[in-house]
Amino acid sequence: MLWIHPAMQVLATLIGIYAAYLGMKRFLSQHLSMRRQFLWNRHVALGAAAIVLWLAGLIGGFAVARIKWQVNFVTGDHYETALAMLPLLFFGGLSGLYMHRNKARRRVLPLLHGLCNVVLVGQALYQFKTGWQVIKDFVL
Repeated sequence: MLWIHPAMQVLATLIGIYAAYLGMKRFLSQHLSMRRQFLWNRHVALGAAAIVLWLAGLIGGFAVARIKWQVNFVTGDHYETALAMLPLLFFGGLSGLYMHRNKARRRVLPLLHGLCNVVLVGQALYQFKTGWQVIKDFVL
């Protein structure tokens, strides 16, 4: 059971990277006038999947720590980064959902949405480093 959390987070991060790649095509098209095909529905589905998996992993990580070690908030940078990701997960998910349901020409919200989610991908990649340290300190 202990390995479900990191496996789910690796999957979420890979999906998030691909969703960010698809979003970058939209950015290049809209803001740099470079013709690129944007797979809107794929971007939305994969972005939503990544965010849901990251949220589930955050909750699961706290649950695993509580079940395995009977305590939370002992993993230092790992839990602190997870908590820092929480508001960005909500903004990234809700802004994406809003734009998907209310299609219109926008400039600022898509930029904020993209920036937020690129930061999330960066934080998720940093979580690999901190998560490996947790594994070395508490599991191996």
